[in-house]
Amino acid sequence: MTAPDTAAWTRLARDSWALSFEAASVVWLRSLRIMAGGALAEREVERMVQEKLAANMMLWPALMMGGLLQSPEQIGARAIRHYRKPVRANRRRLSR
Repeated sequence: MTAPDTAAWTRLARDSWALSFEAASVVWLRSLRIMAGGALAEREVERMVQEKLAANMMLWPALMMGGLLQSPEQIGARAIRHYRKPVRANRRRLSR
């Protein structure tokens, strides 16, 4: 059994925290848009559901691109990378 890579776990913890903070911002911004109602809110709800389904369906293929012998740290980092791009794009779009 190999020793845990402390730097990798620290990086993973930091990246997880950053992603969760950014995702919480997106939830808050989306909630404001949805509470405002109207056609824009309806489009936002449809977009949200479509994005979540697509992201979840593509998670396993994204994780498996690294092969079956990945460490837990590598799988965690891949999952964070997979979700970071759409979360960041939504935060930028909703912040305008």
